[in-house]
Amino acid sequence: MTTTKTTCPYCGVGCGVLATKEADGSVSIKGDPDHPANFGRLCSKGSALGETLGLDERLLYPEINGERASWDQALDLVADKFSTAIAEHGPDSVAFYVSGQILTEDYYVANKLMKGFIGSANIDTNSRLCMASSVAGHRRAFGTDTVPGTYEDLELADLIILVGSNLAWCHPVIYQRIAAAKEARPEMKVVLIDPRRTMTADLADYHLAIKPDGDVALFNGLLTHLAKSGALDHDYIEAHTSGFEEALIAASALSPDQLCDQTGLAQEELDAFYELVSSTQKTVTVYSQGVNQSSSGSDKVNAIINCHLATGRIGREGMGPFSITGQPNAMGGREVGGLANMLAAHMNIENPDHRDTVQEFWQSPTIADSQGLKAVDMFKAVGDGRIKALWIMATNPVDSMPDADGVQEAIKNCPFVVVSDVLGATDTVRHGDVKLPATGWGEKDGTVTNSERRISHQKAFLPAPGEAKADWWQLAEVAKRMGFYDAFDWANNAGIFREFAALSSYKNEGERDFDIGAYAAINTKDYDELEPFQWPQALGQETKETRFFAEGDFYTPDRKGRFLALNAVAKDPRTSSHPFILNTGRLRDHWHTMTRTGKAARLSSHMAEPFAEIHPDDAADLGIDDADLVRVSNDYGEIIVRALLTTRQQRCCVFVPLHWTDQFAAKARVDVLIPPQTDPFSGQPASKNNAVQVSRYEAAHYGFLISRQEPHFDQTAYWSKARCNGGWRAEFALDVMLDNPLDFAAKLLTIPQDCVPLTYCDKTGGGARGVWFEGERLHSAIYLSKSPVSASRSLLIDLMEQEHKDLASRAQILAARPSADMPDKGAIVCSCFNVGRNEIAAAAVAGCHTVGMIGDRLNAGTNCGSCRSEIAALIELNQLQAAE
Repeated sequence: MTTTKTTCPYCGVGCGVLATKEADGSVSIKGDPDHPANFGRLCSKGSALGETLGLDERLLYPEINGERASWDQALDLVADKFSTAIAEHGPDSVAFYVSGQILTEDYYVANKLMKGFIGSANIDTNSRLCMASSVAGHRRAFGTDTVPGTYEDLELADLIILVGSNLAWCHPVIYQRIAAAKEARPEMKVVLIDPRRTMTADLADYHLAIKPDGDVALFNGLLTHLAKSGALDHDYIEAHTSGFEEALIAASALSPDQLCDQTGLAQEELDAFYELVSSTQKTVTVYSQGVNQSSSGSDKVNAIINCHLATGRIGREGMGPFSITGQPNAMGGREVGGLANMLAAHMNIENPDHRDTVQEFWQSPTIADSQGLKAVDMFKAVGDGRIKALWIMATNPVDSMPDADGVQEAIKNCPFVVVSDVLGATDTVRHGDVKLPATGWGEKDGTVTNSERRISHQKAFLPAPGEAKADWWQLAEVAKRMGFYDAFDWANNAGIFREFAALSSYKNEGERDFDIGAYAAINTKDYDELEPFQWPQALGQETKETRFFAEGDFYTPDRKGRFLALNAVAKDPRTSSHPFILNTGRLRDHWHTMTRTGKAARLSSHMAEPFAEIHPDDAADLGIDDADLVRVSNDYGEIIVRALLTTRQQRCCVFVPLHWTDQFAAKARVDVLIPPQTDPFSGQPASKNNAVQVSRYEAAHYGFLISRQEPHFDQTAYWSKARCNGGWRAEFALDVMLDNPLDFAAKLLTIPQDCVPLTYCDKTGGGARGVWFEGERLHSAIYLSKSPVSASRSLLIDLMEQEHKDLASRAQILAARPSADMPDKGAIVCSCFNVGRNEIAAAAVAGCHTVGMIGDRLNAGTNCGSCRSEIAALIELNQLQAAE
């Protein structure tokens, strides 16, 4: 057995992972206790990484127009098509769309090729969709894209303000670190600011259910209160900032009544929050997508920063604004200039001195001299024909971009599309003229940077399958074929890292924040053994943890931090025809478009199908019951998802997760509903506050099935499928009643002829059930009803793994009901140990009144800990019910 220290490929926490190759070929996963991001903790996704490494559905060989090709054929064609487009239409006729899933070395090569040798800035990244507003806010206030603090600040703070950040599900290890700190210091306070009462509310002392996009008004009001309450740090403001008076005048423009209206909060809530912040010096404000994914995202970021600058609560222990990044290498992409409006090593494309510095270092024939097309505008240019050749790398814009159907049409109609990916049939890959097989996590090797500016090595521990190649290698080989051989002739990724480190220190001398010149001469052996470190690490500088701006020294021309005067008025997008606000976001156990997490059965056990959270009162008004199907629609498109009724949701608002694609559901790509509306400064799409209509979807027949073989739905109005232990599970619905439901089932499930059936048909009620056994094992089971199917899903999935020798055992599957020796565990809460809602509720009734006691009895919550907030909520619910 061999254990490799590597880094998790999911969110921006950047957790260290120990991956061990077992004797049977499997890979076991543990958290690295020595990594300073997680100290051994992992979330459910990270814990299940070993279950996502199978080669099923992998793209293993280059393809041209759907036919297998050699690497030389594919690379020659890519180089020729890009060169021809540039020669005939200019450098701005080509574009790269890359990803926070690629490594820093990959990002660096892509940026160098596009900006320094092709001569265009038309390279952007899916980080534009999650972090661009933070970048814009940082650059406007600090003069550079710097996160001032460290994760340790979250444990040292006396007050943590979480704004638009569902840490419990989206950054679970950070949530666990804060929870542990709060348990050790109960006097620590946590405030959650979010329209939804997310699972993170379990950690919070106060939940402010703010109106969507009310954040600028909220923090403008806070700045005004800080000034009135004497909490300003006048010495810091005078010595280290500019623009304070103008910012305060703008912040004071709203009356108390207008402030309540803009935020949706009562005056008492505002007063309590403002006084808490005013009286607590050690305050950290953590924010992520609820702030960034907005048409006013940059202003939200600066409204938060204004309050920290005004109090001098920045760059010191337990103080500061803290942007939590969404992807494992979103920060690394920002460092190398992977965004269309930046140059490498935090240099500015608008700055002629910076352009000269980069071009001189690269010895390149040209350098992009203006911003390129940001993601939304880039795909508009693909659609209207300005972009003739497009290279998409490690991302799935057909599902993740706003106006997703429009983006799909643009890609389909582009004259030449290259897609580099690990899978052969994502919603985007299927439109590639050339498909290039990339190495995936465990196979690729390079560095990533997490949210606290910590660079870690994501190491390979598996061989590249088939003919898969690293992304940087693919780019470098195309660059050579375009005539740029010497500049892209690296022997390995260590050489790329050396070059990038050298560029960061080139003509720097403290003028730029990003400097890792200490590694400019690193050899391959030391690179392979690279330990996590936090930038900056200038040549000759002692390795240390760093905070920024406690003593000013910003990166603006006058070296002062800038306050921004901000307009607080937010617009409500709802109309009489579209009276609901749509909010989108992540789930606990899935990641982006499920190309990785969709392979792990246990990661679908918690939430197996797409849904819309709806307030029960709204549902009652619309005639929608829990588990009904609902249509969510607007002028851009429609989706069909399951109704989940919950008071965690505000009235007249719905939440739909972003993960489902055409690979896993019939009609659940939620970004088809998101308009291509962006923040004017950052270009980041507004994915959190859009108007939709919600209605009950009238199906004639509903169904649920489990099967050892993957079901393939044809003309079914609604379906959603997911892996489960032993095979697949699926929900579906039809628009017409079935005359012979069991014939339909047999065709859908491709039942082998030697399977033994057991069936039931209710011709009067329209229901039918069928189970088929292959020997003593269940092969398939299907349940059809005129209403949503009532059956214990978790019980049936568990029964797939057992032998069924007698009729009674087989009849239990047909009935889909629990028995005395196999009770219904209910919907799965703890995916690590397959513990269900009913089991936790029973343990709570039996006297387990803490999450720890539940863990002692059931193991739930004792592995990754991602379900602990849900366990706590169930304990509280059952205690309330017992009290009644």
